[in-house]
Amino acid sequence: MNLKKILIAVDNSTCSEKAARVGYGVARTFGAEVALVNIIEPVPANVNPDLTLAPVFLEAYDNSEENSHLLLKEIENKYGQGIPTKYMSVVDSAAHGIIHQSDEYGSDLIVIGTYGRTGLYHFLMGSVAEHVARKSACPVLIVPNKYEEKE
Repeated sequence: MNLKKILIAVDNSTCSEKAARVGYGVARTFGAEVALVNIIEPVPANVNPDLTLAPVFLEAYDNSEENSHLLLKEIENKYGQGIPTKYMSVVDSAAHGIIHQSDEYGSDLIVIGTYGRTGLYHFLMGSVAEHVARKSACPVLIVPNKYEEKE
């Protein structure tokens, strides 16, 4: 397997941190570069009668984009250790955004964390990781929230 480009999907959660740690570890092993992607879920817009977006929506979007960049920088600082890293923050649904960014980047591997929810919640909400694994054009490494690295 020749891994040169690894896309790591992150949000502000512990399972995403575990995915980042594992993804950067794989990148180090293969000498790969990394793209960190954070998907900003769209906020339902308040549309004015003249079909422009209400200022409250634009303000929320700016804050989300700024927060997304800060999150990506924090993840790189914590796990990157000099590995070339590209940042991607996009407004989209989680699974579609990850797959689209992976295709655009030309990923050889996607690394994503999962909460490991089961039962009714999983039935109603589905799993972003599961959807990405089904629809991705490249292999997907799913890091479970229960994962703990062995010393």
